[in-house]
Amino acid sequence: MVAYILRRVLIMAPTMVLISVIVFAVIQLPPGDYLDTLVAQMASQGDRVDDAQLAALRARYGLDQPLLVQYFRWISGIVLHGDFGQSFEWNKPIADLIMPRIGLTLAIASVVLFLTSIIAIPIGVYSAVRQYSIGDHLATLFGFIGLAVPNVLLTLGLLYITFITFGLEPGGLFSREYQNAPWSLGKVGDLVAHLWIPVVVLTLAGTAEVIRVMRATMLDELVKPYVETARAKGLSEVRLITRYPVRLALNPIVSKLGWMMPIILSSEAIVSVIVDIPTTGPLLLRALLAQDMYLAGAIILMLAFITVVGTLVSDVLLAVLDPRIRYA
Repeated sequence: MVAYILRRVLIMAPTMVLISVIVFAVIQLPPGDYLDTLVAQMASQGDRVDDAQLAALRARYGLDQPLLVQYFRWISGIVLHGDFGQSFEWNKPIADLIMPRIGLTLAIASVVLFLTSIIAIPIGVYSAVRQYSIGDHLATLFGFIGLAVPNVLLTLGLLYITFITFGLEPGGLFSREYQNAPWSLGKVGDLVAHLWIPVVVLTLAGTAEVIRVMRATMLDELVKPYVETARAKGLSEVRLITRYPVRLALNPIVSKLGWMMPIILSSEAIVSVIVDIPTTGPLLLRALLAQDMYLAGAIILMLAFITVVGTLVSDVLLAVLDPRIRYA
């Protein structure tokens, strides 16, 4: 197991290099660059940037260099110095922009992943064990609704209900009176009151999918011969289900763990834009619209790194969970 983990960690390095090349190529695909967007915005306002000033800005940001040189300057700064570069639009170091936001983003995603697991797995097990019961039909209905309702529509509905019913302004991270206030129990409660909508929306979407997967996998396991053999030996039903079918039915969910986090993060981006929460999603959208390529590339690269690490964790958990899996 240790040798397998070490090999996987070593493989992560060339994987991230390949991903960085793809990310840099993708952010270069739109025509023009940040300065072209800036000149167009200034022209629409009646301003003008002379050619000498534009050339000086291109030299300052390194946009006059070949793409290969720009890539090596960017990736070497990240690897050697932890420097993600300078944001064109914000004129600030990218690390100062994304680090506070990535913490909040990962906190929301981790809470959603935890709630999804503790809610969806028991419901999926019950739905499979009590197939075609009222509870199974309700769980199936819940799953279909969660998969069918768009996150945008659900977010807008919860915002409306919150404002009409409780008179709260759910947008943003804090209410006006707590914006600059020191931390207290009241401020923590206000933070929770503003974060519950994205957590509920993302948890509902993830729970609906995991319920369907858990139910289908459990139904496959419950009809296998080893279940009948365990029953014939007198093993209690609760111990039988939790010790064997549930453990094996978790394999698809655990193997998908590496991809659940980026899926949650991508869904969180849309919800955060609507609710106006300062996570990486709105910042990435603004960077893409402004063609702030180094800022957009840094955010995408960090999300890719989270995916790679999540895949490693899911593979290790899968090997621990299922003794049939051996890495030789």
